[in-house]
Amino acid sequence: MSHILVVEDEPIIRTALRRLLERHQYQVSEAGAVHEAVENHNLDDFALIISDLRLPGEPGTELIRRARNTPVLIMTSYASLRSAVDSMKLGAVDYIAKPFDHEEMLQTVARIIDANQQARATPAPAATTAEPSDAGDDDTQSMGIIGASPAMATLFKRIRKVAPTMSTVLIQGESGTGKELVARALHENSPRASAPMISVNCAAIPETLIESELFGHEKGAFTGAVAGRTGLVEAADGGTLFLDEIGELPLEAQARLLRVLQESEIRRVGSVQSQKVDVRLVAATHRDLKTLARQGLFREDLYYRLNVIELRLPPLRERGDDVMLIAEALLARIGRNMGTPTLHFSKEAAESIRHYQWPGNVRELENAIERAAILCDEDEISTDLLGIEPDIEQERTSQATSALESMRSPSSPSSEPAEDLSLEDYFQHFVLEHQEHMTETELANKLGISRKCLWERRQRLGIPRKKTANS
Repeated sequence: MSHILVVEDEPIIRTALRRLLERHQYQVSEAGAVHEAVENHNLDDFALIISDLRLPGEPGTELIRRARNTPVLIMTSYASLRSAVDSMKLGAVDYIAKPFDHEEMLQTVARIIDANQQARATPAPAATTAEPSDAGDDDTQSMGIIGASPAMATLFKRIRKVAPTMSTVLIQGESGTGKELVARALHENSPRASAPMISVNCAAIPETLIESELFGHEKGAFTGAVAGRTGLVEAADGGTLFLDEIGELPLEAQARLLRVLQESEIRRVGSVQSQKVDVRLVAATHRDLKTLARQGLFREDLYYRLNVIELRLPPLRERGDDVMLIAEALLARIGRNMGTPTLHFSKEAAESIRHYQWPGNVRELENAIERAAILCDEDEISTDLLGIEPDIEQERTSQATSALESMRSPSSPSSEPAEDLSLEDYFQHFVLEHQEHMTETELANKLGISRKCLWERRQRLGIPRKKTANS
């Protein structure tokens, strides 16, 4: 069980973070300041130190110097993002913005601990040169992405070619396929690897705040702007800016981003002065930007600026035996974190993993394995603990097909096109026509599927959910 030290002077935040980590099988110790952490603990005993940047007395970055052998993750607010970037230059392994998303925190913690354990276990390489292989273990280790399928071999080859350049990259792939891992591989294999990579989920920031968050603002630029703020684009100066779910970016912010790509400069909200920035942009989306551009929902000129190099990340169901490589790696990591390294899949469980379609991709796989590992009473994980019987999705599809076919009958009150539609075409048509006046539950019931299945198909087909009070 990995031991983590949380250094935070706000008791509520400290307690909430401790409980979150303990629920996921981490051992946690606490401190309210740097001097308290140093006096009460041996910093080298921890797998990770999570520290707030602003602490009474010495700042959290002081722990970087004092804990030479332990990675330090810095927590900071967007308002002090420039300081967070500076802390990474001092040696912090990463930073995370407050208030943090629980899933993002857990993923960051797991990634840092896993990488640190691998680094300690791997002997220093001999001073020899070797040509990298086209795919497989070398790429897995150098890029942090697991895969040996032909599709991934092609992706690894393209990453190696593109990473050293300044070219803008657009990563296409379904939700949960690991687009941020590809972005990080591009950054870490580029000349900018020593500079920060700033990751932004465009769908997670309210539309009213997105321009301020990306480009910063001056004091008094709008109500509530009591101080100037450095934007995320400016914070990525010299490094890489990763914009995830860029299809959700409002049109006004798209126009500002286009200027960054065209002129390499930004202007803070409320400012009349522009300033130059040196940023390599990597964007990602699960939506069809070309179609959005035709519909007037995405700027066509920005699309062509983004789509200099396109990397397509295949869904898990198209990656063959990679699914078991990933499953075994995830189980090994989860087992180490839980102190149960002997966990393994039964033969039936392995077959279920291979044959299941994984609509939620790697994220769904990881959640299923973590759940099974927690519920498992023995070392062997069975199929029922995974909860992914291979015929479940087929059964849902069959039910949906029957329901949709019945709704295509002349007695149906809606004006549905009745001829030569695929199931997905009909699904898309039905949802777009009825989502204005039906809740998600009503839509799912009418289609004969679960709400979860409805959400998964929305993600796969790129149909945005209408946010209404009844949804």
